[in-house]
Amino acid sequence: MKNIFVLGSDEFNLSLMKTLVSAKDYCFHVLFDYDEVKMGGGRPVPSLYEEGLEKLKSFPGRVDAIVGYWDFPVSTLLPLFRRSFDLPSPSFEALLKCEHKYWSRLEQRRVIPEFIPDFCAVDPFCDHPGQQISLPFPYWLKPVKAASSQLGFMVRNESELHAAIEEIRQKIAGFADPFNYLMQFAELPSEVKTVDGNYCIAESIISNGQQCTLEGYVYHGRCCVYGTVDSIREGEHNSSFSRYQYPSMLPLHIRQKMIAVTERFLQHIGYDNGPFNIEFYWDSEADRIWLLEVNARISKSHCPLFHYVDGMSHHQVMLDLALGKEPDFPHRQGPYSYAAKFMWRIHSDAFVVKVPSEQQIQAAIREFPGCEIKLHVHEGMHLSDLINQDSYSYEIAEVFIGGNSEHELLEKYHNVKQALGLELSPLLDGMSCDKREGKSDGSCRAVST
Repeated sequence: MKNIFVLGSDEFNLSLMKTLVSAKDYCFHVLFDYDEVKMGGGRPVPSLYEEGLEKLKSFPGRVDAIVGYWDFPVSTLLPLFRRSFDLPSPSFEALLKCEHKYWSRLEQRRVIPEFIPDFCAVDPFCDHPGQQISLPFPYWLKPVKAASSQLGFMVRNESELHAAIEEIRQKIAGFADPFNYLMQFAELPSEVKTVDGNYCIAESIISNGQQCTLEGYVYHGRCCVYGTVDSIREGEHNSSFSRYQYPSMLPLHIRQKMIAVTERFLQHIGYDNGPFNIEFYWDSEADRIWLLEVNARISKSHCPLFHYVDGMSHHQVMLDLALGKEPDFPHRQGPYSYAAKFMWRIHSDAFVVKVPSEQQIQAAIREFPGCEIKLHVHEGMHLSDLINQDSYSYEIAEVFIGGNSEHELLEKYHNVKQALGLELSPLLDGMSCDKREGKSDGSCRAVST
């Protein structure tokens, strides 16, 4: 039996891993659960690192692999834990060249400059941050390290820049302090040393087009992409994810071009023996692709999609690489031709009046085969009580659906929402109904969403 430690274990993903055929050869151990590693409510990162090492070193058996599927701080801690046990892993510096947004853009500019936006580093704590920004409005402003699009703002004018800077100043320490703690373990070039976790990056707009994510890995220097997932967005700035849909509907030659760009960049930074997901935009009118960002992990959100369509969760890819094995991932062997993860979003604050019971949720799953539901809200809370949300919406549930056409996916999702009977009451007490704009158009009312 292989002893596999899971950093940030949660019931949903652990249950998926236990369905893998190879799981009979694995003994999973929890190296902190999700509640302990989540940003905004978990353990301090220094505690995770120091106590995590102590747990691993005191384990009486052999540590065969250490895995995780969450964003920061999990993805950033993994190579540090692994190198203490000489386990297969990308180097810590190669990982940071993906996760530190400014460092990543610097490296991208060296080898794939035609596929990235204009950008510059911004110190939000200086007296006049706008004077550091060399880009014309509009542009995106975001921390060099965050997660789930938190503290990312579309900036169209000086007023929006001022509002974004004020919010970033108030909240960036939640990411900056733990990120700076971990950066001390890396060899940093001079151009990156001063741009720590308290900095932001401004980037010109590249989001005019279709977005997708390539899921792949590098094993002993060979890059393999085994799936492409389309990312459909919604909201005022088209910045909030509405659903992830697999397989991609982008033309094959566009996906092949994205793969070539991916290979060139990952080879340049020396990324090896690890999974990745890399996000692109395709502007069909200009027939141009843009690289958005690189993540040094599998996307946990895509795991059920691969299970539905290919017959196996790509947790298997993560596990194989962590054990030093070359992945052998199936193709189109699942029960459905299409699959999607829907992010049920509300774009204004509201009071949660009613949520479905566990019995109602299970009844909906039975009524609509190929469906999984994860609810994020409970009765009596405000949506603004949710943590780790993007800047423009509240995600109240995740719904995973398998089907044999895009139409079937959309129809199932609509029917599932109706069956759950979740009720929200928008705020009408003079507070903002819109998350960012501070306005109400009079349409907020008690509704079943």
